[in-house]
Amino acid sequence: MLDRVTLTPSNARGKGHELGYAPFASLKLTSDPFVYHHAEVHHVIHLLWVAAWPTAVALALATALPLGLTAQTAEPNPLAARTKGTATAPVTVYEMSDFQCPYCRNFALQTFPALEREFIATGKVRWVFVNFPLTSIHANAVPAAEVALCAGKQGAFWPVHDLLYQYQKTWAPLKEPAPFFLSLADSADISKPELVECVKAPATRTEVRTEAEGSQRAGAASTPSFYIEGGLLSGAHPLPLFRQVLDSVYASKTKKAGPSR
Repeated sequence: MLDRVTLTPSNARGKGHELGYAPFASLKLTSDPFVYHHAEVHHVIHLLWVAAWPTAVALALATALPLGLTAQTAEPNPLAARTKGTATAPVTVYEMSDFQCPYCRNFALQTFPALEREFIATGKVRWVFVNFPLTSIHANAVPAAEVALCAGKQGAFWPVHDLLYQYQKTWAPLKEPAPFFLSLADSADISKPELVECVKAPATRTEVRTEAEGSQRAGAASTPSFYIEGGLLSGAHPLPLFRQVLDSVYASKTKKAGPSR
């Protein structure tokens, strides 16, 4: 468990790719972010808790609707294909990530598997992936997001998610990544014609763009970022610190003391 939670200001962040500008000047935050102290590694995690959360974004996150859409215009459970864990889990985490971000890759391959075993598979956490491609620095991030989103419509988002991060160094520098992306259909055992049709549909790019805009409105300025029950955690922090944050939030949500494992 955390040694203590204080309300002292902090600029501490984990490793991540940041936007080249500050689009959130008008977003009102609490004056003092919560700071999680971890004595053993002398590291600080900070969670910025939003005082004036944009209502549409908060509702979209809370109800698993694509950011910017409403219940009347959205298909049922549009984020279900990108969700892991039971709907009754006490804690929900929204990961806002970029498939071309190397820090997101490190998190996906090195940290997330342990979090899945310890928190998702045990029913403590529900995990939702939200696209947040940083187009100013990652030319292939949007096409990658599109192919993953479309794979999800065939029930294969997570296998393609894993393949995109596993082979990121192969496709990231390509000027024409489409052939490589489409080859993932064979590995994921999905229909390539359906994948092509979906990727070409204008609505697919609109959905990715809408999620990215919603992530910005939610306060995310770097990838990966994580919306955790009212707080925004920025950066690919080490596994022990993710454990501490999730243990603390889980204990708070379930009114239990001590680690969740």
